Amino acid sequence: MIDVHCHLEQKDYEKDRDEVIKKCKEELKAVITCCCYPDDFDLTMSLVEKYKNFIFATVSIHPEYIKEINDEVVKNFFKKIEENKEKIVGIGETGLDFVIKEPEWQEKQKELFLKFILLAKDLKKPLVIHARKAFKEAIEILEKSKAKNVLMHFFTQRNLLPKIIENGWSITVNTTLLSSKDIKKIVRDLKIEKIMTETDSPWLGPQGQRNDPTKVKLVIEEIAKIKKMKIEEVDKITTQNAIEFFKLKL
Repeated sequence: MIDVHCHLEQKDYEKDRDEVIKKCKEELKAVITCCCYPDDFDLTMSLVEKYKNFIFATVSIHPEYIKEINDEVVKNFFKKIEENKEKIVGIGETGLDFVIKEPEWQEKQKELFLKFILLAKDLKKPLVIHARKAFKEAIEILEKSKAKNVLMHFFTQRNLLPKIIENGWSITVNTTLLSSKDIKKIVRDLKIEKIMTETDSPWLGPQGQRNDPTKVKLVIEEIAKIKKMKIEEVDKITTQNAIEFFKLKL
């Protein structure tokens, strides 16, 4: 099992981060933690160093932080990413978050998104996409940019699934699969070879509890039910999907 998208740098793990990771090592093949704010970069890199070949990292600036950053912050962050590119397996989560409704800030998000798409191309890294209330707009930008290695994190927009299939992109599925009819149908209609498992932990835990990467097993079990496959087979294929997509050196 691999959790391809969680946030181990979050304060929720401050008291017991090493214990959580130890538990993950007992059950999972790898964990990809997502650093999406410049201040969290050093902690993320230290986890990659400390747990070599088990914890991997994707990095970007989450679009919800668009009002908090400026050009100087972005420039310095890009420099850090380039200096540490060997320790990074992907660029993301980057994209659009239209919970922020002001048009001028949505435009700023688009500008930043384009910069990260270009950075991913320059560094030959795959992209991990966040698109809350903005999947259509994010897909349009990715298509115009001719982005190839794309993983749609927490994809929920069933009506846009044909676009994902047409472009040959992948999606991640997390613990919301247990309760969402739409995501169940997305899983049903997409080839297993294009699905990866995540938790987005510490969020989205069952019964409102703190989530952690070991909960991907619940996701795998649910995919198996929907696909009428053996749990072991879903585990094997989704794990291989992640290894190949992110070129993980385990």
